Amino acid sequence: MDGWVLPDEVLRDAPSYAPRPRELADLQLLLMGALPPLTGFLGRADLASMARTGRLADGTPWPVPVTLEVPEHVVASLDPTNPLKRVLILTDPEGAPIAALDAMDIWPTRHGLCGVAGPVRRAGDGEHGAFPHMRRPPDEIRALLPEGRVLGVIVDRPLHRPQLAQIAYAARTIAGHVLLIVPVAEPGPDGLAPEVLVRSVLAARDRMPAATIVAVPLRGRGNEVLDALLRARVAAAYGATHLLAAGPAISGGGPRALLPRELAYDGRDGQWRAADDIPPRHRRVPLTPAEIDNLLDRGVPLPEWHTPPAVARELTRARPPRWVRGVVVFLTGLSGSGKSTVARGIADVLAETGERTVTLLDGDVVRRWLSAGLGFSKEDRDMNVRRIGFVAAEAARHGGLALCCPIAPYAAARATARQLAHAAGAGFVLVHVATPLAVCEQRDRKGLYARARAGQLTGMTGVDDPYEVPTDADLVIDTSTIDVDEAVDVVLNHLAAEGWLDQRAT
Repeated sequence: MDGWVLPDEVLRDAPSYAPRPRELADLQLLLMGALPPLTGFLGRADLASMARTGRLADGTPWPVPVTLEVPEHVVASLDPTNPLKRVLILTDPEGAPIAALDAMDIWPTRHGLCGVAGPVRRAGDGEHGAFPHMRRPPDEIRALLPEGRVLGVIVDRPLHRPQLAQIAYAARTIAGHVLLIVPVAEPGPDGLAPEVLVRSVLAARDRMPAATIVAVPLRGRGNEVLDALLRARVAAAYGATHLLAAGPAISGGGPRALLPRELAYDGRDGQWRAADDIPPRHRRVPLTPAEIDNLLDRGVPLPEWHTPPAVARELTRARPPRWVRGVVVFLTGLSGSGKSTVARGIADVLAETGERTVTLLDGDVVRRWLSAGLGFSKEDRDMNVRRIGFVAAEAARHGGLALCCPIAPYAAARATARQLAHAAGAGFVLVHVATPLAVCEQRDRKGLYARARAGQLTGMTGVDDPYEVPTDADLVIDTSTIDVDEAVDVVLNHLAAEGWLDQRAT
């Protein structure tokens, strides 16, 4: 694409595609210049060379595949041999243009998908997101850094006192400036939203050496080694000469990796130092992420010996006690299992106590108002559950309790509903209403099983369509062995025991 100068009509008529989250994060890194020497997504020649030698086709060392897959029908009109007919517009999830891609290489990858490679350039009115002043490209940040050594730290969790002590020690070791790189492309390992993570890091700023803080769209690949290699490359692009390793000590040609020390709190003088230097009776080890979450869930203040008060305030705001935090209660089971009846009973009890704002998403009501037009194919069933999961997560995002009771026969769709709730900062409780098929058929209030057995209805869950029994249910109930009131009590008692209700509704 000669100089990237294209007629407006070429850009206007070009096909568009919203990349998947990992690809979108890579695209943003490419546009920022955070993956030098890459200027776009890699093609077949580079990928084949990397697999053989760890280098690009031109001999440049490069360790991590940076690729894009696009549905076949989207790229069907593109012609890699014609610069005016190989433009693909890449958008954000809402459809706003982010970049133009010069599709110089297109090849089939998986069923219905093609790899697309070529340089990218920014398009549209720019990206959006919180903390725009911290989302700065590497060249701007390098210009701000002092001469000499720079300690890079990838901060994907809040900085408690042990982590702050690690950073201070590493900075003293290399006698250099500190560069904190905060990933903002996905929730952190502990589920905190990127914006909350940034706020918690800023809250700890006065507890650390002089530091430059930058927000970067880094997203994990699900591979510890590749993640470490990519992070090292990005840290080097931003000017880090050393990197405090949280995972594998792999640099891949990037900054020198520093291994963190094992620290503990010394009760004699309130300092954090090497654990082996502290007598056992005076030693306090750092709290684990699970222990921190448990304290927050129960509304117990984080101890000041472990967490600076300003950081604790941010975490408490983001993760209030469970009894005031939103939660999705997702009941799944066969038609006639009693899901809706139990859900309505729970809603009635909570309406009496006024303890929770309740949103009831019953299967039949949802089909009429939210998923009208959908059939009962696997794709439509999954779409129905995803829609329910999205609405439930939004209700829970604002502190409500969402009760859902679709059949939801497929594990993948249920997992999506759980992910949506967690992404909204809410809890998720999966209740399997495991009433046997024979009992459900005896009830058959709608006559669906009878029609399915007579061949008048196809795609009936439990008859000619499978129900994938949950292996991750938080609670299992069977309404053939207990009555509805007992089932409602079981669910309410579970919610109370897990902290989602402040006091037992009676």
